Formats: sequence, structure tokens, C-alpha cells
Amino acid sequence: MSPTLFVLAAGMGSRYGGLKQLDELGPNGETIMDYSIYDALRAGFGKVVFVIRHSFEKEFVEKVQRKYEGIIPTEIVFQEVENIPEGFSYDTTREKPWGTNHAVLMGQQVINEPFAVINSDDYYGTESFQILADYLKSIAGKKGDYCMIGYRIENTLSESGAVNRGVCSTDEQGYLTSIIEREKIEREGGAISYKDNKGVEQIIPEGTHVSMNMWGFTPDYFDFSLLLFKVFLEQHAQNPKSEFYIPTVVNELIQQKNATVKVLDTPSKWFGVTYMEDRPLVILRINELNRKGVYPKKLW
Repeated sequence: MSPTLFVLAAGMGSRYGGLKQLDELGPNGETIMDYSIYDALRAGFGKVVFVIRHSFEKEFVEKVQRKYEGIIPTEIVFQEVENIPEGFSYDTTREKPWGTNHAVLMGQQVINEPFAVINSDDYYGTESFQILADYLKSIAGKKGDYCMIGYRIENTLSESGAVNRGVCSTDEQGYLTSIIEREKIEREGGAISYKDNKGVEQIIPEGTHVSMNMWGFTPDYFDFSLLLFKVFLEQHAQNPKSEFYIPTVVNELIQQKNATVKVLDTPSKWFGVTYMEDRPLVILRINELNRKGVYPKKLW
């Protein structure tokens, strides 16, 4: 059974100033998503599901979905604020949906096989998709046996400013024990560090694994997510800024011993357009990958 690639593309990119998932960065107008899907196809994924907002459906279908006709099957699902279980209400001043794990829940209606979750605006690297595909193929039919691609912290920094990263802790067998979000991580004076709640600088050793939101799940993850989303809504539905994140659910499942998450090391270097200033650097890196023959100059 071929795994499915689930692409989170509903975010509006507020820091970037537009629909960055549709930004044409490759030499023939390719988006970062195009490179992810190309890598996924080579690695053995059999279908792509996009989660988007109704507000840009027409543009997305025309610019993104149609280019894959005859290449790989695709489907679209929608994430909106009102997509919550029956019997719950929320603060009507809320403008955005409920976060990344809410987006994942939208895939339940169309995904019945092991699946990967990625962001639409992050470049993950060829090796990462192959590592993830191989693991997902090995867990078909299992339950509660998940995985995460672990990026080495030094391979995920932005040259344009500080970044937030989910810093991972693992046990001796390489299974995730926790993810803690650290803010304003950057390299200063040769060392990678962040400031803790007291403003004290804390060093993060090179080689430390961080999450770049590249996950592997089996379909039972949807059932766990729905149960925990209801708990979340009971506590936070009236907070218009509250969000239901993937690491929140994963941490809860690990603590409850309902699932294990294998952290799979990757040598790939992440890049993405976190800030507008990142855009020229991303274009340069894509051109370099083309020159090295990692990708053809025209993907499709």
C-alpha cells in the first residue's frame, strides 16, 4: 500500500505578506510544494491531499492542483473555523481555524492508509521523503506506531532572523519523549542558542533534533485527534487565539502511552520562506540543487 502525502496549505502566511505556498520560486515557476511532491513521488507516495481554505480555492486549483493531472492523484479538503464537532460553540470573533492538528483532522474523510504530514512552504529534502516513505510502508496495518523526521538544529536556521523550533527529546531507542517549543533560536558567536523565560541564554548543542512538522501517521491518529480536539474545545473554544497543534496531540499520546513516535534522523537541510528576506536565498538554493542534478530544471 502506497502512503499518502498530506500537505498543510491553509495558512495565509501573515509574516510573509501573502499566499507564500503559491509563490513561484523555481526556474519555471515551481513552488516549494512542487519540489516536495516531486520528492514524494520519487519516494513512492501514491496520492497527495491538500488542505486549504475556501477563500483561495479557485486560485489553488488553477495554479497547483491542475499541474498534477496525469502525474499523481490529488484531492482537496477544507479547513474552516466552523469545522468543529456537533454540540460545541466558539467565540465568533475568531478569524483563523484551530491550528495544525485541526488541519490534519480534515483529512479523515479521504485518507485510509499511512500518511505523511508536511507544511506547504517548507523544503524538506529528497532524503527525508525517502526515509519517511520507507517507514510508512513498514507500518501499514499497524496502530499507534508513528514517526517524525528529526532535523539537526544546525540544518534548520534562517539567515534572516531568529526562528522557533520544536526541540525534541528521545529515549535510548530513538523514540520521542517530548517536544518543547523554543523561541528566537539563532546562531550567535558560533553557538546556537535561545533565551528562556527568564531571558537567560541557553545553548542548543549541534545535532539536536527538532521538528519541522514532517510526520508519519497511520489512520488511527484521526480517532485520537478527534477525542483530544473535543477535550481542547471544552477548555479553549472561547479563546479566539487558541490553537490545536500536532505536537500537543503527539505529546499527549506519548504521555498516555497510546502511541510511540520514532524520530528518524535526516541529513537533509531545511529551507523555507519564513521572512520575505528569505526569498532570494531560497531561489539561490533551488538553482544550486538544479545545477547539481538533484532536480531537472523543469519538474513537470
